[in-house]
Amino acid sequence: MKKTELVAVIAEQTGLSKKDADKALTVALDTIIKAVAEGDKIQLTGFGTFEQRQRNARTGVDPRTGNSIEIPASKVPAFKAGKGFKDIVNQ
Repeated sequence: MKKTELVAVIAEQTGLSKKDADKALTVALDTIIKAVAEGDKIQLTGFGTFEQRQRNARTGVDPRTGNSIEIPASKVPAFKAGKGFKDIVNQ
């Protein structure tokens, strides 16, 4: 499902116009992205948790040359599905 299809479903189920549904979805996603980028944790009960995780520096291999390279530490976004979400998927 693409964003436009999700917006159409939201608009249909809420009675909002597609423009308003798109705006609401965009604001919700932007808020989640900004919060995770700032290191906050977003918990949506029954759905899941969005958070930032730290990846340690590590040694990797350049596939073209086979040489070892150092991969620097980084922060990555992470999502952990909630129990309700997992239960629905596993039905």
